[in-house]
Amino acid sequence: MGRILRNFLISNRLKYIKYGVLSRHLSSVPNTKLFIDGKFVESKTSEWIDLHNPATNEVVTRVPKSTKGEMEWAVCNAKETFKTWSQTSILTRQQTMFRLQHLIKENMNRLKESITLEQGKTIIDAEGDVHRGLQVVEHACGVTNLQLGETLTSISRDMDTLSYRLPLGVCAGITPFNFPAMIPLWMFPLALVCGNTMVIKPSERDPGATMILMELAKEAGIPDGAVNVIHGAHEAVTFICDNPTIKAISFVGSDRAGQYIYERGSKNGKRVQCNMGAKNHGVIMPDANKEHTLNQLVGAAFGAAGQRCMALSTAVFVGEARNWIPELVERAKKLKVNAGHIPNTDLGPVITPESKKRICSIVESGVKEGAKLILDGRSVVVPGFEKGNFVGPTILADVKPNMTCYKEEIFGPVLVTLSADTIDDAIGLINANPYGNGTAVFTTNGATARKFIQEIDVGQVGVNVPIPVPLPMFSFTGSRGSFLGDANFYGKAGVNFYSQIKTVTQLWREQDSTDSRAATSMPVMK
Repeated sequence: MGRILRNFLISNRLKYIKYGVLSRHLSSVPNTKLFIDGKFVESKTSEWIDLHNPATNEVVTRVPKSTKGEMEWAVCNAKETFKTWSQTSILTRQQTMFRLQHLIKENMNRLKESITLEQGKTIIDAEGDVHRGLQVVEHACGVTNLQLGETLTSISRDMDTLSYRLPLGVCAGITPFNFPAMIPLWMFPLALVCGNTMVIKPSERDPGATMILMELAKEAGIPDGAVNVIHGAHEAVTFICDNPTIKAISFVGSDRAGQYIYERGSKNGKRVQCNMGAKNHGVIMPDANKEHTLNQLVGAAFGAAGQRCMALSTAVFVGEARNWIPELVERAKKLKVNAGHIPNTDLGPVITPESKKRICSIVESGVKEGAKLILDGRSVVVPGFEKGNFVGPTILADVKPNMTCYKEEIFGPVLVTLSADTIDDAIGLINANPYGNGTAVFTTNGATARKFIQEIDVGQVGVNVPIPVPLPMFSFTGSRGSFLGDANFYGKAGVNFYSQIKTVTQLWREQDSTDSRAATSMPVMK
């Protein structure tokens, strides 16, 4: 296994014992705990999910399927805490976010090592995962401005109207495996700073980062019960959708799960936001800066082993730009595939053996349907990690819109390339795709960029930026088949999602005012 990996696993085993898991015997696999009422609690369930290190497929912890009683306890506890937390001053809530921000920075190494162990990301990519979530915490620190209301005086004689924002109550977050720190941090800091309490169900594939964040939240002064964690799979999701106490659900994940959660949660009267699948296109114009463009394509297509909802998985080469494809292949070949904790690794393993099998199957379908496999990473073997779920950079050329490899989100290190004669053809291709998460155009022509921005029907657009994820002062604005709901994640839209408006219209007649001058004469009783 090697000294580096042994030391890495030993340090993370200590993390498990201290933060959120319990081991009865040193030789046994530790169990991930629940987090309820400010305490790490061992589940009483009889059903467990083995969590494997994607680089070795060794079991590193067992994740419980929370019992119905445990899930009800988490929600009831959050409901009880809401009574007091919602009444705390906005300055008090803001101060907890300042402290949480500081603690996350202090514990960066613990968080990124947990992510690499459970999810497989490279250490540097795991650090980016935490940093992008941290930015949302920093944005939440500005809640005193984000929650300002509105006032209009003298709308009629002696009449004023004002509005202000109130919390909803108990909210729930359901997070995916691909960003174990960032997505929980999209959710609970904004929910809490707006005065809500929250129940989180992290991915059963990598809950470790969430458990560390809970310990940091408690240390930051967030009261017991303000944020609780349950675990599980389908049954836990259904419980969240059906529980009448839960007022709002935030979800990031697959299409199938998102559509289920949105339909079921909405039918039960809940506010729901769902970020789902994607097929993100990059349009490469012949006038683009070739060096910059090819480097950006390689990083955006294969970084994080392609397991990003904003991965640039589809390249559309316009006109003579298609002649750059061989150079793209040569750059992709130079990427280093290895376990995430090994220095200088460019991409680690995919999350599970099943995921690898699905990725390879979709690549094979492309070959059978007529695409050219110009770079094949399906048979990559990493010395010392032969049992890992590794897929190397893979490129399919001459792909057509009717092919399975184009229509489905592959969610692996696979880039499909198509050709278009004009920018209009490229725009038409993208607009015909059901997804609207992200897209980019690479060009040095401002008129071309403006035309693309104006005519493309995608929620997040990059110009010479391959992964145009907005910083938290804006919002994550995926659209069409990539998003269900009315209010997007973080930014002003996130604050709107986690709060409701109360409007007050008041009449104070001038003739009813009393004389406020001090009386110095002797009172006379009449």
